[in-house]
Amino acid sequence: MSEGDSTGEAIHGKPSAIGRFFTNLGQVYQSWLDKSTPFSSVRWAATLLLTAIYMIRVYILQGWYIVTYALGIYHLNLFIAFLSPKVDPSLLDDADEGPALPTKQNEEFRPFIRRLPEFKFWHSATKGIVIAMICTFFEAFNVPVFWPILVMYFIMLFCITMKRQIKHMIKYRYLPFTHGKRTYREETCDH
Repeated sequence: MSEGDSTGEAIHGKPSAIGRFFTNLGQVYQSWLDKSTPFSSVRWAATLLLTAIYMIRVYILQGWYIVTYALGIYHLNLFIAFLSPKVDPSLLDDADEGPALPTKQNEEFRPFIRRLPEFKFWHSATKGIVIAMICTFFEAFNVPVFWPILVMYFIMLFCITMKRQIKHMIKYRYLPFTHGKRTYREETCDH
């Protein structure tokens, strides 16, 4: 391909200015993500602030309720994936197919591995808010709907989904949070 290809290469295989710009932009973005990884409280605080700004914008504009509803459904799906184990115990026929959760007191502890890790949950939720915010700048996304029906439907959907998730957690005896789990201390004998 002497004329360049779709990856931003110009004639004679040299990267074009646009390709270099987007490569550098991606590297800077990834660098910021890498630096933010250990600061989960700050990341989530920034996401909550962004959510508050989005909600205030929707309230002031009195529109874009369908975008907000879609954002709520997206966040609900992310939350369910965050609460779910990586390997669903209800789908396992044989105990050797993946990491099993302990069912008895004397079984070996196996850590809970999430289907959606916390960092990816945060990153996806934040990207969803940014995309929803961008949608509020375009009138095409301001579909007229009766918003109380959307709120009631979302509340029903949330309750039904969480009830099903909690039943699944009880049935397969897993707890997706480390807070409140029993910890064991090593006992030493003083003989």
